[in-house]
Amino acid sequence: MAGPAFRAAAVRVRTPATSANLGPGFDAFGLSLGLYDDVVVRVADAGLHVDIAGEGSDTLPRDENHLLVRSLRTAFDLLGGQPRGLEVVCANRIPHGRGLGSSSAAICAGIVAARAVTIGGDARLDDAAVLELATEIEGHPDNVAACLLGGFTLAWMDGGAARAIRMDPVDSIVPVVFVPGEPVLTETARGLLPRTVPHVDAAVNAGRAALLVEALTRRPELLLPATEDRIHQEYRSPAMPQSLALVNRLRADGVPAVISGAGPTVLALVEDGAADKVARLVGEGWAAYRLSLDGAGASVLPLGSS
Repeated sequence: MAGPAFRAAAVRVRTPATSANLGPGFDAFGLSLGLYDDVVVRVADAGLHVDIAGEGSDTLPRDENHLLVRSLRTAFDLLGGQPRGLEVVCANRIPHGRGLGSSSAAICAGIVAARAVTIGGDARLDDAAVLELATEIEGHPDNVAACLLGGFTLAWMDGGAARAIRMDPVDSIVPVVFVPGEPVLTETARGLLPRTVPHVDAAVNAGRAALLVEALTRRPELLLPATEDRIHQEYRSPAMPQSLALVNRLRADGVPAVISGAGPTVLALVEDGAADKVARLVGEGWAAYRLSLDGAGASVLPLGSS
């Protein structure tokens, strides 16, 4: 395959926040949320220039170690070769280290931007290959599937290959996220999980996960029982006791609440009319956001669009 040619114009990619697990769907379910990072990538004559605004602007590297840049480079290798130089501008809105898929957003943005700036990129790297690559970089497919496809996704590995299907959640469901001030590393949260769980707990989670598909796509009145989890949230309590306490308090009040991804953000899935009331249920130390459901996933947008 001949080396690639690149577009002279910059490309802009928008990637959504995501929430994985959603209670019982551990490492399988993902939900795309209306909170976005934007990246603009332009092929330059030489070198690498990275500019970052918003989340992570004081801490993220501005060199080849940036996760988005590493994802760009990996994608360019699969597309046939590296450009001479790159200019990357990031506008980050997704909180880092909070269980809202900030790493997946960066990975997907890098891959989609590399494909978009490469002439004929769609033919060289199709959607299935994009999911495969994003999963390889991230390590698991749940967040990247929701980030790429939008909506409510179910992802799995099949013979070492990442697979995912997309479903449309009920329009009346409103995600409300409660974001604490301090992050928790995904590695820390995963390190608290046991190697085995009781058979009865696994059976309950399997039933609840099946019910959650019905609740999210057709019958939201079932969201409270459908979001029950027994195999990961309580085990992570030592790393995020306040988050688990909030989940339990909301659920006791009839609010379908879960740990978002590896935490420590708490996600509540409520009907439209109750969203504002639920968002006011926490006190100091939490930032509450009423979000929308994202249906588009990772998107290439015109540079001048809002």
